[in-house]
Amino acid sequence: MSGTPNVTRVTSDGAAWLASAGAYPRRAPAPAVLPCGTVFDVVSAPVVFGRRMLDRLWDDGPGSGPVAMSRGRMLLFCAPGTAHRLPSLLAWEEWGSHRTATVPPLLCHGTGDAVTVPASDGDTSADPRWLVAPDALHPWLPGPEVILWAAVRAARAAVRISIFPPTSPDAKVYDVSRRR
Repeated sequence: MSGTPNVTRVTSDGAAWLASAGAYPRRAPAPAVLPCGTVFDVVSAPVVFGRRMLDRLWDDGPGSGPVAMSRGRMLLFCAPGTAHRLPSLLAWEEWGSHRTATVPPLLCHGTGDAVTVPASDGDTSADPRWLVAPDALHPWLPGPEVILWAAVRAARAAVRISIFPPTSPDAKVYDVSRRR
């Protein structure tokens, strides 16, 4: 990932932010299961497509909030409410009609769901592990529109959708850009 920051260790402020999501706030180096919906939501994508989304967020967009990898999936931490709103935005974009192996389903975890968050020690060999660890007491979290934007751009880059039919290798092509 070219523009993604290399922050794999949770700072004390980031640990406090994560702990604020739990019923019994504490700071622990071990992975923990935390509820979604009040402090953050999580959008989960298969790792390859999630990396494409993350590239779009950092190379062409506003960046991301915390991001973890767990069991072959990329976990993008988002603003509360994203899990509720994103599916309808994806439906509006007709996400399901373009689904192929390169455009996978996104799983949204919000109110009533819980996710396992990585240890705060920055162990990059563990599962789960942080790709972008929380480093602030109130980290910026992308909302549903930003996640939709990244998913659509990642899908377009993967599928290479064109309104023009493929050209024949024997076709004669003329450069008309210099005509007067």
